[in-house]
Amino acid sequence: MTGVLPGQAIRAMIAAGAIASDIRVQPEQVQPASLDLRLGTVAYRVRASFLTGAGRTVAERLEEFTMHRVDLTDGAVLEKGCVYLVPLMERLALPAGLTAVANAKSSTGRLDLLTRTITDGGTEFDRIPEGYSGPLYAEVCPRSFSVLVRAGQRLNQIRFRSGHAVLSDAELVDLNAREPLVSGTAVISEGLGFSVDLRPAEGDLLGYRAKPHTGVIDLDRIGHYPARDFWEEVRARDARIILDPGAFYILVSREAVTIPPDYAAEMAPYLAMVGEFRVHYAGFFDPGFGYAAAGGAGSRGVLEVRCHEAPFVLEHGQIVGRLVYERMSERPETLYGVGIASNYQGQGLKLAKQFKLG
Repeated sequence: MTGVLPGQAIRAMIAAGAIASDIRVQPEQVQPASLDLRLGTVAYRVRASFLTGAGRTVAERLEEFTMHRVDLTDGAVLEKGCVYLVPLMERLALPAGLTAVANAKSSTGRLDLLTRTITDGGTEFDRIPEGYSGPLYAEVCPRSFSVLVRAGQRLNQIRFRSGHAVLSDAELVDLNAREPLVSGTAVISEGLGFSVDLRPAEGDLLGYRAKPHTGVIDLDRIGHYPARDFWEEVRARDARIILDPGAFYILVSREAVTIPPDYAAEMAPYLAMVGEFRVHYAGFFDPGFGYAAAGGAGSRGVLEVRCHEAPFVLEHGQIVGRLVYERMSERPETLYGVGIASNYQGQGLKLAKQFKLG
């Protein structure tokens, strides 16, 4: 059937060998509508980011660009501002009619840890064409913090789809009429628009800005690092902030959004002409995110924002991104937030899971 494949279909792909690994794929890697990918045992420090190019392999390009190898078996630090390429444990043998798209996981994006997937013969990041058979690699570039990573950790995820699954605006309007997708008025144009909240209901905390000089973050340490050591609080009472070029911010959407069980969504940046900034990382929203029956009752989207060429005034209610909804090929057996210890169900303004407030 046309649509995004749910977890049970992904498990069937693993059983059939369309998804394979020398180290068995673990059950907890399978999400409601995606599969977490694991880092392999080595990282290659490369001179620059690259796309493989048609007819070429990643291994060939590594011969051109590798500076040195880093063993990840027992953990190693990936330095801020450097680019690394890490072979992933999983490999694909996609059947005809099936394509895939990859993306950074939520916590990866909130750490400003740029993570993109490349393949042999690839001409786009994070896009795997129909019939692809071969290895997968993660390009990892820490932007704000140096990080300690280990083989087997999961920084990115992959979603599989059959045919064209994206809802048109007319279909999205109809879905919103049947099952409200957003608190307040839905702004629908090439997806569901969402805006930034700079007028919180309580207090004057609008978000967080990454500090420029910090220690290393061990990705396995959950709730370990005091937020104040890595983040500056962004506070204001005039419902606006000025974004500094090159700075990385964690903000939150004004709207609470819902992803019904028969749909998935992907966060995409808004039109470039609205300002010199972007929601930095696109991300997957699984079926059940913010859904009342899955314990969500509407969940706000955390925005990872980077300003580019010039300082830019960001004001309350300004549209900064959109959710592109897609049909599921069938309803997932498990929804986001139900029995899978989802970290961000029912969230508001929230940092990555490695941090603790106070």
